Amino acid sequence: MSAVLNLKIENSTDARRGQPLAIRVLARKDELEDALASCSPHHASERAQLETALATVYSLMTGDLAHPPDVIARALNDWLERNKYLA
Repeated sequence: MSAVLNLKIENSTDARRGQPLAIRVLARKDELEDALASCSPHHASERAQLETALATVYSLMTGDLAHPPDVIARALNDWLERNKYLA
């Protein structure tokens, strides 16, 4: 029996681990905006998921993203984890 260890990183959220939270959030937001722009109007479910994820992050991105309050930082981190496989 042989086991294969898959070291390939499948999503940008995991690829950017260790970078500041603001950079990770902005990069993921940009990716989701690009995915929404290229999403067909016939894919209503995927489009709704993207719009919901973006609306959520827009509401969290107020104030200083480089130094967010603890509550906002936690919510942004949760948002990244919740939406890392979207699109």
